[in-house]
Amino acid sequence: MLIKAHTPETAVDALIALHQESTKALKTCLDRYFATQEPPTPSERRLFCYPELIVHYEAQGVQPSIPRAYAKFQGPGTYITTVTQPAHFRRYLEEQLRFLVRDYGASIEVARSEQEIPYPYVLDKGDDLGRDGITAAELAVHFPVPRLAQVGDEIADGEWDHRPGQAFPLSLFDAVRVDYSLKRLQHYTGTHWNQVQPWILLTNYHRYVDQFVRWGRQQLAETSPYHSLHLPGGTTITRGMSQAEADAAVENAPWHRFQMPGYHLTRADGQGGVSLINIGVGPSNAKNITDHLAVLRPHCWLMIGHCGGLRQSQRIGDYVLAHAYLRQDRILDSLVPPEIPIPALAEVQVALQGAAAKITGESGESLKQRLRTGTVVTNDDRNWELRWTQERKRINLSRAIAVDMESGTVAAQGYRLRVPYGTLLCVSDKPLHGEIKLPGSANVFYDRAVGEHLLIGLAAIDGLRNQLSQLHSRKLRSFDEPPFR
Repeated sequence: MLIKAHTPETAVDALIALHQESTKALKTCLDRYFATQEPPTPSERRLFCYPELIVHYEAQGVQPSIPRAYAKFQGPGTYITTVTQPAHFRRYLEEQLRFLVRDYGASIEVARSEQEIPYPYVLDKGDDLGRDGITAAELAVHFPVPRLAQVGDEIADGEWDHRPGQAFPLSLFDAVRVDYSLKRLQHYTGTHWNQVQPWILLTNYHRYVDQFVRWGRQQLAETSPYHSLHLPGGTTITRGMSQAEADAAVENAPWHRFQMPGYHLTRADGQGGVSLINIGVGPSNAKNITDHLAVLRPHCWLMIGHCGGLRQSQRIGDYVLAHAYLRQDRILDSLVPPEIPIPALAEVQVALQGAAAKITGESGESLKQRLRTGTVVTNDDRNWELRWTQERKRINLSRAIAVDMESGTVAAQGYRLRVPYGTLLCVSDKPLHGEIKLPGSANVFYDRAVGEHLLIGLAAIDGLRNQLSQLHSRKLRSFDEPPFR
């Protein structure tokens, strides 16, 4: 079935209608099977497919020269992607399509694809499985299942090969890749994927969570654009809730059940709220969560965590604004080899420095003494200090000023997956100069520094809200990039 859609708006309407029809058919057949063990018929199963978005571009004369970093064609042709959850992505889809129609005269079609929707992706909760003694293996005989061979990042990683006569990819991720990550986000963060906001703070200490929840509740108690705070486990604090109710919501939120608990402060003015995710420690966690966050096409993610200061002149509580990364995380070496430079994004750097000046009340030389720009070493070994004699030369050559375990990975993932990124770390110890992390001194530092650090990250996001066209930089685009951001 092919549906002609002459405008971006009607195209998205058609995507929504097809997706609803497909998921409803799949859910109906699942419910019937749970009740009667009657499998879907071949004609019913043909409905279990994602909608497909098809965009045609026929060049008329010289191709337009567009300075914008996204919604651009590399050349004439047909561009296709499958789409999931189009109602949630409506604003994003319409924005991309409007530019393509306005600037290139592109035409749009919508159809039902041949890419089946795996049945777990239409079940709201995992406890739907195992109902009435029916196993996942039994369901797999009659319903489409997730197949790893169909899920990958070949487009994002530039590993797809175009063959003459075939369509080009329209987006970095197809529907089955997106659905895979949406389910993973719920598993790791303990919150529904649709609560994740387009502005994301990543941290490696739960103390930042305490400060974020405190700040979020303050926003809800005052006049602000924010209207609700979503906590792990499905609890929500809303504007107008009593202090006792909000206290109980925070106290009862089962954040400890989830590997990387997420907290989402939402707003309704169209500018997007803020999410804070405690990703824990290590580059594996950093890659894991950003692999999945990327399918939501966030505006930015910022790493705000702790680091070890490597210079004598640094003090505990000073800030490090990363402008380069010595990536010793190893986890991305096959995808973004260490010799590939990860550029600092000027808009993010300026926003973080301006936010630091605003929150600390310092400027000029006074700010420079507390906020140092330089290279951050990201290591995959927390006890790298035990190898100091081997590490010394490399750190010296890099002129690094700080060491951590996540920032280089987060930045490289932003570069790889085209999500603007930045890093502002706080020096919590100086392992090379005898100021190691001890329980007593660490607690004093945490109590004093975490709140200010978080506010700087939040202020930086506020500074970036009105710079989206500059923020989505051409620095992150490859020469054969799909049109969609």
